[in-house]
Amino acid sequence: MTNQSNSFNSQHIPAVIAGISLIIMGMAAAFSYGYVHNSLVVSAEAVITLQNIEASLSLFQLGILGWVVIILSDILVSWAFYVFLKPIHRELSLLAGWLRLIYTAILAMAVSHLLISSNLVRQQMSGEVTELAPSDIMASMSAFDSIWSLGLIIFGAHLILIGIIALKSNYIPKVISILLVIAGGSYMLTHVLHGFVPQLDKTTSLIEMVLIIPMTIGELAFGIWLLLKGRKI
Repeated sequence: MTNQSNSFNSQHIPAVIAGISLIIMGMAAAFSYGYVHNSLVVSAEAVITLQNIEASLSLFQLGILGWVVIILSDILVSWAFYVFLKPIHRELSLLAGWLRLIYTAILAMAVSHLLISSNLVRQQMSGEVTELAPSDIMASMSAFDSIWSLGLIIFGAHLILIGIIALKSNYIPKVISILLVIAGGSYMLTHVLHGFVPQLDKTTSLIEMVLIIPMTIGELAFGIWLLLKGRKI
């Protein structure tokens, strides 16, 4: 009875933690990046961006809180993926876990620039800073985008590795495994182009529009499967 219970817990607990964390992460990302960031930050418009943040500082700060939730969820997913996939291939699962932790550390560095911007705007509004240059805020936004984009290359490598491990199993659906590999390759391709071939930005944006669906559903589909089926393995 004890052996059966240990076997159940070894797969059930990480599957549930990973599934719930991925869903929470998806909702937090939709709010913090999809809504807050895209609503307040206007590319190449430093004055408008500063005005937007000043007018909606509380919303901007809530967006930062959402990023903190994402970072904490990523740490949980790193552990949960490793424990759940370890029986399939221990070494690859460990490598995938470390790649996600590295990505999470890079994301935390990127988010620190949003926190710097928030503090600068708050200080100006409270009179602690007499004049805040819009270019300072835009520099922080650009740093956030650049650092996060670099991290997403590593995140893409992590997803490819997770997909390869999943393909080696006889219980994870092959379609989900393939979606993970495609999603990882899409992240790597678009963000390598963004970071290292900026002269192709228009082409990269078109490629990103085409690949946005597999990039979005790859890991989310795995999370839903973990909650519905994976926890019963």
